[in-house]
Amino acid sequence: MSAHLIDTFVCERCGLTVSAGAPGGGRRDHCPTCLHSLHVLDRVQGGASECRSRMAPISIAVLRGGEWMIIHRCSRCGELTSSPVRDDDNQLILLRMAVRPLSNPPFPLEALGRL
Repeated sequence: MSAHLIDTFVCERCGLTVSAGAPGGGRRDHCPTCLHSLHVLDRVQGGASECRSRMAPISIAVLRGGEWMIIHRCSRCGELTSSPVRDDDNQLILLRMAVRPLSNPPFPLEALGRL
């Protein structure tokens, strides 16, 4: 059975039964509560992945058109993937990821005063 035909899946992290159909008609590949996913697609080689490890949400990216994407990293092989943020995704976790770089910048904040 193709992964694209599955109607629900169980989150490997929090155990929530998740509908693969997202609000607004899109498809979902991550849990809306904890935002974790499962490494089922091999984005480099194409097709199915044999890894099947948990994908942790590590960051947010915003595309030029304004669409927010969740960046996931595989806990086993380290592959990075992205998936669109859905309307019912946990907003608190999304905001925490979005502001994380501001809370721990890669340079001393005092440098901003010299600009």
